[in-house]
Amino acid sequence: MKKLNTLRRRDIAIQAAKTAGDFLWRNFGRTIKIKEKGHYQLVTNIDLEAEKIIKDLIIENFPQDNIISEENSLKKDSECSWIIDPLDGTHNFIHNIDIFGVSIAFAFKEKVILGVIYMPTDKELYVALRGEGAYKNGKRIYVSDRDINQATLIFDSSIRYQKKKILKDLEILCEAVFNIRMFGSTVRSLSFIAEGKAEIEVEYNDKIWDFAAGLILVEEAGGRATDLKGNPWNIYTKGYIASNQKVWEKILTLKIGNIHRNSY
Repeated sequence: MKKLNTLRRRDIAIQAAKTAGDFLWRNFGRTIKIKEKGHYQLVTNIDLEAEKIIKDLIIENFPQDNIISEENSLKKDSECSWIIDPLDGTHNFIHNIDIFGVSIAFAFKEKVILGVIYMPTDKELYVALRGEGAYKNGKRIYVSDRDINQATLIFDSSIRYQKKKILKDLEILCEAVFNIRMFGSTVRSLSFIAEGKAEIEVEYNDKIWDFAAGLILVEEAGGRATDLKGNPWNIYTKGYIASNQKVWEKILTLKIGNIHRNSY
């Protein structure tokens, strides 16, 4: 870990997240340029400018590292990779809903060891370094101890892609949990789990730039995070479960999707 200079990388990640996040906030509610980059997927000029802010700082300080980004990745011959989402919650941003943030993670040999999330609306900075705990604005945070019958579930935001499968799982889950929410921003959802405001999130179609920083935050806050089969997650993971410890054990018994006790 020392050879990787993780503390320096943490400081650059914080600087980049706050600079990009404050840029987003200054442009929130203003006229922006929007284009469709895929089916039901939008990108704005603000996404791209925020991405440039982050990438420029990374390249200036660690030019040898890979950058995996939602918009434009940069591949180098390195075991070190930055994973960034300059604007998580683009559709919220477009519709003037102030639930969005910046996600920056760092991985070594495909394992994420650093995560930074910045929510510019309320100037909330979340930081997690593998083995060092999770923090919000410098204060240690922890997942809740609520059981599944008291749990707030944050559910998949892309139901349209696998409607039958996902709605079947939702039917099972809604009978087990207390209530269900959908925020339209993975960094918001996972930061809420990490600080004990919600108990579990199930996502089927998120990409690594959406959740890399958030999952390490949940783990370092004392929670659990795996792929949908119950296996350890890495930079190639697509869907996932993230929760506190108590709820995780109960979710395994529900056998939703591919998740069941025998696969863990």
